[in-house]
Amino acid sequence: MTRMDVDPRLTTVRGALARTLPAGQLDLERLAFDPDGVLLIEGEAASIAAKKRALRVAAITSGAAGLADRLHVRPAIPMQDGEIRVRLAELFALDPRFRGIALYEDRNPSPLAEDYVAVAGAAADANGRLDIEVSEGIVTLNGALPSLTRMRLAGALAWRVAGVRDVINGLAVEPPEDDGPDQLEEAVREALDADPLFDDAQVKVGVFGDSVRLTGLVHSQDARDAAEESAWRIMGVDEVINEIEVRAGP
Repeated sequence: MTRMDVDPRLTTVRGALARTLPAGQLDLERLAFDPDGVLLIEGEAASIAAKKRALRVAAITSGAAGLADRLHVRPAIPMQDGEIRVRLAELFALDPRFRGIALYEDRNPSPLAEDYVAVAGAAADANGRLDIEVSEGIVTLNGALPSLTRMRLAGALAWRVAGVRDVINGLAVEPPEDDGPDQLEEAVREALDADPLFDDAQVKVGVFGDSVRLTGLVHSQDARDAAEESAWRIMGVDEVINEIEVRAGP
């Protein structure tokens, strides 16, 4: 028996994770406290929802001073980093909400050197900068954008590429904005508006702390699932309560 298995705090966390997440949703590779009381959680989750729920449960039940998140999402379609970069560049370049943003990508990510190449946007009159780096399916976004909503949407857009395993959103907001439930709700609404499966007016959004409640009416299960997935992709959303009804036909 290892020391990790003996620690009663880890036993508590493992039990809570097993009760919260259905079988197959979480492949936990490592769970351990560092000397400063930070809990390392490492492994693979079946979805963004499973990842965020696992982190939430671990934070609540462990009593840890903080979390070291090394939990990644199982990609829907395996992709090479270069292919992910190409698809990300296309998504951002074509999205009108990122028009006027200088877009750069790092085609040779390395801790020793940066090699950012301009993809879109005129540096002279750009209204912000977005740097994209991809390593082993993990996307890192850096730079600065002009609003909290666009900062959150950048991360949500990155999650739309099927081969992405995780998104690290390091974007700054310039000028700075105060954050709160209204800003989180706006980002969720913007994410819903971008989904072609449904009219976002059909879905109502309520925000309570870091939880989002979705209500309304759509015409297919795919649309219902897409609305929930869009909400989960938003940075700052740690729980989604999906109460959308499905009514097929006219």
